Amino acid sequence: MWHGWPIERVLILFTGLAFALVAVQVTLFHSRQNFRHWAMWVPVIELPIFAVTAIVLSFVDAGWLRWVFAFMMVVGMAGGLYGGYLHTVGVGQRVGGFSQGQNFQVGPPIILPLLITAVSALGLIALYWG
Repeated sequence: MWHGWPIERVLILFTGLAFALVAVQVTLFHSRQNFRHWAMWVPVIELPIFAVTAIVLSFVDAGWLRWVFAFMMVVGMAGGLYGGYLHTVGVGQRVGGFSQGQNFQVGPPIILPLLITAVSALGLIALYWG
């Protein structure tokens, strides 16, 4: 049961809000690319679910919801790493590959899926802190 707003609770709320914001950006980027690869749908679907789960958990401290959130954060960490890999491959497939610095600017953003990994790790840290 939550009592007040300890830092763990604030960080879980922050995690949910961060997932909501990143979900908007990812959806815009992937729709701009017409969802050319099936994996582009994964963050578009999962990030809003992650966001709602984290926000609800910050207000309702239920044991089963903690387990669901923990599982989702592990999935988010793995998915973010996989997305980072796919984005890196995507930059390499552009004309000039990795030798063209511009490909890192206009190609798939390598850091964005890694941000999902980092926010998911923050969610796990907040959940199990203390």
